[in-house]
Amino acid sequence: MSALESQMPPVRHAQVNGIEMAYYEAGPRQGVPIILCHGFPELAFSWRHQIKALAAAGRWVIAPDQRGYGLTSRPEAVTDYDLAHLTGDLVGLLDHLGVAKAIFCGHDWGGIIVWQMPLLHPDRVAGVIGLNTPFMARAPADPIEIMRNRFGEEMYIVHFQKPGEADAVLDGDVAKAMGFFMRRPAPETPAASGGLSANFSGLPDETTPTSTFALIRMVELYDPAVDPRPALLSPDEMAVFVESFQRTGFTGGINWYRNFTRNWAMSEGVDQQVRVPGLMVMAEKDAVLPPSAADGMEAYVADLEKALVKDSGHWTQQEKPEDVNRIILDWLARRFPT
Repeated sequence: MSALESQMPPVRHAQVNGIEMAYYEAGPRQGVPIILCHGFPELAFSWRHQIKALAAAGRWVIAPDQRGYGLTSRPEAVTDYDLAHLTGDLVGLLDHLGVAKAIFCGHDWGGIIVWQMPLLHPDRVAGVIGLNTPFMARAPADPIEIMRNRFGEEMYIVHFQKPGEADAVLDGDVAKAMGFFMRRPAPETPAASGGLSANFSGLPDETTPTSTFALIRMVELYDPAVDPRPALLSPDEMAVFVESFQRTGFTGGINWYRNFTRNWAMSEGVDQQVRVPGLMVMAEKDAVLPPSAADGMEAYVADLEKALVKDSGHWTQQEKPEDVNRIILDWLARRFPT
């Protein structure tokens, strides 16, 4: 039995928003469900520890493989991966489940989506949990142009705009790429600062070295033999990610990044106030989304609580599952009692 089969509920499928979405569901079908939204390059499998804990606590929990990932459809058009489609997929999932509102919990890119849900679909959202990813208000100009001017062409989000280039590097050796990504912070790593936080625009902070974001170049040069960072996953868990991305490639996930400019243009005039309860869970040692990235969130999320997970890098729900589960369950118990 694979790690996926042993650690996840049975996969289910739904026709939503023009695609077939694979999702995993657990817990009693009662109360307000929690929808867990993964980031890049991840899968619903990233939430295996939270699915188990939430279901054990009597919570209804659903984790989809999102558009472009895993067992879910991978449309070819880049424009099919904008925020209108990505949030629309989640609305379609609620419709499929017969649910009026849900609590949306997102990590990394999934965090961007869940903070947009109450802006774009306010009648379908009961609450939002951001894991590592804060609410990011609309940037003052095209984010890609700002990042290109500030950090150059090798900054990974800028590089992702070039069709096929980053895809080819990551697809060329999936095991190497996932081995590079799925690591804990190196011993003695200090608390993170800088990162994607500048003035709450969702752009890299000027204090962060440009080399931090030259992701594809780092993957090309990566040698696991000299990597001081401990492995995050067991061999069986790593195999779930490697086998999935060997089958799908990374283009679907990278296409989310290729809509930064489109999303920015489409968001003009959208109210930036989040009018539902919010929980922001920060990771002390996340170099890309450090705790400082959440500074100023209160101006946009009036009903906000914050919590810090110590000694965690970027993959917080997998690095520190007990801490994440405790924080989420405590907040749910107080704000959305069963």
